[in-house]
Amino acid sequence: MLKPYITAIFTFFLVFAGFASAEHNGAHAAESKDIKTEIKSYINHHLQDSHDFNLFELNGSHVGFPLPVILWDNGLHVFLSSAFHHGETVAESNGNYYTLFHNKVYRTDAAGAITLDDHQHPTNVAPLDFSITKNVFMILVVALLMLWMFGSMSRSYKSGKGLPQGVGRFLEPIILYIRDDIAIPNIGEKHYKKFMSYLLTVFFFIWIVNLFGLTPLGVNVTNNIAITFCLAILTYLITTFSAKKDYWMHIFWMPGVPAPMKLVLAPIELLGTFIKPFSLMIRLYANITAGHIVMMSIIGLMFIFKNWIGSSLSFFLAFVLSILELLVAALQAYVFTMLSALYFGSAVEEHHHEEAHH
Repeated sequence: MLKPYITAIFTFFLVFAGFASAEHNGAHAAESKDIKTEIKSYINHHLQDSHDFNLFELNGSHVGFPLPVILWDNGLHVFLSSAFHHGETVAESNGNYYTLFHNKVYRTDAAGAITLDDHQHPTNVAPLDFSITKNVFMILVVALLMLWMFGSMSRSYKSGKGLPQGVGRFLEPIILYIRDDIAIPNIGEKHYKKFMSYLLTVFFFIWIVNLFGLTPLGVNVTNNIAITFCLAILTYLITTFSAKKDYWMHIFWMPGVPAPMKLVLAPIELLGTFIKPFSLMIRLYANITAGHIVMMSIIGLMFIFKNWIGSSLSFFLAFVLSILELLVAALQAYVFTMLSALYFGSAVEEHHHEEAHH
């Protein structure tokens, strides 16, 4: 029973230590800056993706490892992100020069010049960027972790013991819950099996990356709207291509409704098919992003108050919120999975009705 609380305490102190370290190391170089600006800058940095995996800073030095930068700019350009020196220098590749500006790669000259338009947007050429960023790296790590977990569980079943061993003992009740309380009630006994692999994958993926986001690694995969968009579009495509004739009939020519009203309802129902995945995307993105911003802001208040009353109160609020975020990490995975199952169920539902009965 104490394990969730121990995890929450450990996670909170790691986050606090990372914040305090960054504040301490940057204090001597930015004493004239407003502390609120410093905190806002740190929060923005914590939420952003990056081309290198920076763990923390120690005595002004970045501790981490570089990631591959893969660009297409009149040809393929591949080099390590260490060539940028954390955005401080220009990287050269096959005669072209590239620089980082707000974590985006732009082509430049040897001096690293960036020209801005009237809206302060760069006018430099932005090559197609296929780089392995921090978020992409963590997606690959989570994918390998899930393959190991489910592979280990599968091998324990094949051993003939009939019971899972190791990590399978933790996974089995969760899998059974998703099957019995999410998939079957929303999709039905007849069709739920073909959707189980997706539901399990999306649940554990969202849950695990959300938990990683609570660590000081700064890996906030689901607060990147591109990631939540891809998850939502997968749900939309599976729903669309699995849908039966009755599903489309209820959208374009709803039974039991007067013909003039059908013409009015059809575009509204069609629009609803796009709103559903859009709501999935925004809900996951907004909840995770808001949670990170609030937690980091409360931690930042300790450096603003600088007294034992205000700092102690901020510490207590941040600790409580860190425990709440553990719940939110699982809750958002559950909501996304449950709504996906609900959409799949409406797509494959078989309606037995007569027009005259409505």
